[in-house]
Amino acid sequence: MTLLTPPLPGGDTAIAPQSTGRTATPRHLLMCPPVHFDVVYAINPWMDVSVPVDTGLAVVQWQALKAAYEARGHTVDVVRPEPGLPDMVYAANGAVVVGGRALAARFTYPERQPEGVAYEAWLRTTGARHGIVSLGQAVERNEGEGDLLWDGEVLLAGTGFRTTREAHAEAAARLDVGVLTLELVDPRFYHLDTALAVLSTASGTRGTEGAAAAEIAYFPGAFTPASLAVLRERYPDAIEASEDDAAVLGLNAVSDGRHVFLTDRATGMHAALRERGFEPVGVDLSELLKGGGSVKCCTLELRPARTTEVAA
Repeated sequence: MTLLTPPLPGGDTAIAPQSTGRTATPRHLLMCPPVHFDVVYAINPWMDVSVPVDTGLAVVQWQALKAAYEARGHTVDVVRPEPGLPDMVYAANGAVVVGGRALAARFTYPERQPEGVAYEAWLRTTGARHGIVSLGQAVERNEGEGDLLWDGEVLLAGTGFRTTREAHAEAAARLDVGVLTLELVDPRFYHLDTALAVLSTASGTRGTEGAAAAEIAYFPGAFTPASLAVLRERYPDAIEASEDDAAVLGLNAVSDGRHVFLTDRATGMHAALRERGFEPVGVDLSELLKGGGSVKCCTLELRPARTTEVAA
């Protein structure tokens, strides 16, 4: 018999641990409340300055996402939102943190460039108290976890719209990690985290006894043929999402190895995740979608050096 616990924030009913073989790993996350959120310029295809934004509703939806994380055992820190930076809510774009080292973003568009300074300041001060060493801002154009996703073994690195190939080399050198470049071709998926989600991270070294490979989901149409071939070779068992799910940013998701937090609109992804033994946690972020972001965009993971990530 499947045992059910009361509903938790995020919509879906939580299933008791004995109902799944997957294990959730506690995460340390950084978020920024959308108290200044608005669409006052258009720098991606999702943004339309003629469509009104309900900032109050955006805050309520953001709070529900934060509560969903905390209800499932994750630690959430909050960075102070800065007036005049309506996109600062998209914390994932602010930096990438691997092995206790943080490289802050250097944004492409002038409207967002001050965000890199704000996130670097938080990482250098408050982040230091959590064992994070700030490496300062990137020199090359680099939009943080928007385009740099850690699979437990390498950084999957997007390019084509925001983050440059030169930034991939810089991240590899400064974070001391391997990088796998992936080229994006559809402007709707201007960041890698809008077209690909890491569902579980690798454990051990690829090819060694007992090692577990990372699991991902992605939308094939977002990538060049060459990058798609790389993905299919490296992740032969990946979930290939439909365009319908990708088009509501259903791949802009955060996973702890068991729970996958994503928009409630990506119903096909919810079904595919359940088939693989994951527990989807649906969240309504419809207001923040107006700026071109969803769950992952709102969430920067802080990975300390002392933490060994365990694949589910």
